[in-house]
Amino acid sequence: MKIASIDVGLKRIGVAICLDGKIVFPQDAILRVNRNQAARDVKTLLEEWEIDTLIVGLPKGGSSEEEMERRIKHFVGLLKLENIEIFYQDEQGSSIEAKELTQGVFRHKRDGKIDSIAAKIILERWL
Repeated sequence: MKIASIDVGLKRIGVAICLDGKIVFPQDAILRVNRNQAARDVKTLLEEWEIDTLIVGLPKGGSSEEEMERRIKHFVGLLKLENIEIFYQDEQGSSIEAKELTQGVFRHKRDGKIDSIAAKIILERWL
């Protein structure tokens, strides 16, 4: 089973994949110009890797939980996925954990590395 996870943000979408059910690899984040472009880019990535299952990070808790859930589910709807199962996984704290894991490893720029490591954490939690 080939599994991917996404951490949907307003500027970047973190992506991670798992091809063997064990080891999760962060991928280059998708920079988000607009939601339609981002949805096309995510769908292309899923097709290229022949992904069977998509795990989507969903924030639990916090004052904007309902609004973020609505936005993320709307974005997932734009993907128009066929033959790919979709599951939602609590992403709470994944970005903070990603920053802590990489402290001192590389400079924290806004290039999407943290977002994709957060997607890796989300997928590892689901597995």
